Amino acid sequence: MEAQRSAELRDAYAGSEMTIPDGMPLTWVGHMQGHHAMQRVTGPDLMLEIFRRKEFAHVTHFFYGGREGIAEELRDKMRAKFPWTRIVGTYTPPFRELSQTEAAEFTARIAALQPDIIWIGISCPRQEVFMARHLPELKTKLMFGVGAAFDYHTGHIRDCADWIKRAGLQWLHRLLQDPRRLWRRYLRNNPAFIWHITRQLLRERKTESSWETRKPETPHQVQIR
Repeated sequence: MEAQRSAELRDAYAGSEMTIPDGMPLTWVGHMQGHHAMQRVTGPDLMLEIFRRKEFAHVTHFFYGGREGIAEELRDKMRAKFPWTRIVGTYTPPFRELSQTEAAEFTARIAALQPDIIWIGISCPRQEVFMARHLPELKTKLMFGVGAAFDYHTGHIRDCADWIKRAGLQWLHRLLQDPRRLWRRYLRNNPAFIWHITRQLLRERKTESSWETRKPETPHQVQIR
């Protein structure tokens, strides 16, 4: 929904190597469109899976995001949980765009450390735009935007039960924990999502029906040389 309003964010999503369905409503829509094997994958789950797997033990990591001290707390928790993990640095950004001086200092730090993966834990759409802007100039291989994963894995946000996630109500669980910051986002985006996706699915159904009723065309010969 944010990408409907921002060309820069839309380009960031279009240019990403991988965009995952981090909510059940997205997964339900995928099933309606015929992608029956599609499953929900959240940023926190993806992050934990990569740290857990021994085949990624040689990979180096850098944490960017969170409030003051959160990235360092996450580093310590990950090292305690996965002793083989290699976290080479952390950075707590201000709650605004980086100044030219700050961006240059951050770029120089990454150039010195050259982590394989930089985990970005700032809110959407800031993290997507940040990655699209800075990835070309950073000495790294991958940047993952994982939203609130830093707060989840340090216990500053409580996770919800699996049945709440399967019911597509995790957004409500988040809202109850942080209503002051999130109520505008959900009030703006949730009804808009329902409206737009309903129109899209109806258009797709109409298109499918028109194809099914169309008379078959006379086949053409194709020559391959």
